[in-house]
Amino acid sequence: MKHRPLVAALALAAFAAGAAAQQDPGVTDKTVKLGVFAPLSGNSMAYGFDVLNAAKMYYDKVNKEGGVHGRKIELVIEDDRCSANDLLAAVKKLTEQDKVFALNGGSCSGAVVGAREYIERSQIPFVMLNASGDGALYPPSKYIFGAFSISQRAVGGSMVQFASEHLKAKKIGYINHDDAYGSWNLEAAEFQAKKLGDELKVESVNPNITDVTAPMLKVRANNPDVLVITTYARPVGLLIKKAHELGFNKPIVVGVNGTADLKQLVENVGNKEAFKNVYIQEVLADVPGGPKLKWVYDLYKASYPDLAAKPGYPQTYMPYGIPSAMTVVNALKAAGPQLTREKFLAALAQTKFDSGVMAGPIELTATDHAGQKSAIYLKFDGENKTLVPGTYRSLWVYQPK
Repeated sequence: MKHRPLVAALALAAFAAGAAAQQDPGVTDKTVKLGVFAPLSGNSMAYGFDVLNAAKMYYDKVNKEGGVHGRKIELVIEDDRCSANDLLAAVKKLTEQDKVFALNGGSCSGAVVGAREYIERSQIPFVMLNASGDGALYPPSKYIFGAFSISQRAVGGSMVQFASEHLKAKKIGYINHDDAYGSWNLEAAEFQAKKLGDELKVESVNPNITDVTAPMLKVRANNPDVLVITTYARPVGLLIKKAHELGFNKPIVVGVNGTADLKQLVENVGNKEAFKNVYIQEVLADVPGGPKLKWVYDLYKASYPDLAAKPGYPQTYMPYGIPSAMTVVNALKAAGPQLTREKFLAALAQTKFDSGVMAGPIELTATDHAGQKSAIYLKFDGENKTLVPGTYRSLWVYQPK
């Protein structure tokens, strides 16, 4: 009988050790470790450097307020350089070596899509930073959530909605990339045009195109009411310049993917006259730096005073990092004190909130893991941006095949 307390103590210790051994990676009583990554260097850093900074400053804010259920959020940061190989290497390191609880990263859709198979095999929760990531979101994966800025399908659908409703277009010229990225936004654009009774005239160009004369001559020959451009920034500059040279004076609507650096875009076009009838898509809730977003820019200045003092900072896409970080924090809260990956994933799939940052609500369900589907539009004259009233949402809905 005298050995019973010792036996009980040993049994309790064994139970505790077993429970600890079964605990998911990256979780302790006091911390939860997240793997965060984006293009922090190279030609594509404008898509992710300050986006990651925004996510980090939001996590820092949460930590200063006490963390989540007594746990502070610990970040392990990697540079994915907007490269599929580098992103996959970063994801593997964070998962296998750093043993993070979940991933929050990725600014470039092509790179993100390449990691889908590994993430599903590793069964690690992955919340994209600001990539649209349609190829990793459809069909839905239990472990992957994204498009907190906007999905590519929503980009195309929303732009057609704007061209039809605000610009009263019935025939819409549409230029996209001739790759998977371009097919995603075109799918929803065609869906939206059919719903609205509009005609879509499509020209698909290679992302590395250097001479856009041929596609722009075809656009001019089609005589559309509006030209919608959903390409990345370099083709956008070439297309606007060529449109002006060819005397095309109809409205031009540029997708959010082509506006990472508007100052550089104007320099590339080389003539402000070319911007007399240009609109740009924006997925934020307000003009960047507007009153609705003042708290984001104030937090950035307080968090990174030296960086904020430099020309060009914060970068255009900086606020985009906030909604995904908010989503992670909200899901950590909803998962409860006894945190597991399964509880976290279940919470992610029941997410709905207004971030106060993006044009529409962040909404995730069991059948749709794309977070944001709305956009606003700004009239851009090459220098000033004027907000067009209203929010324009894509109507496209994923249908399992």
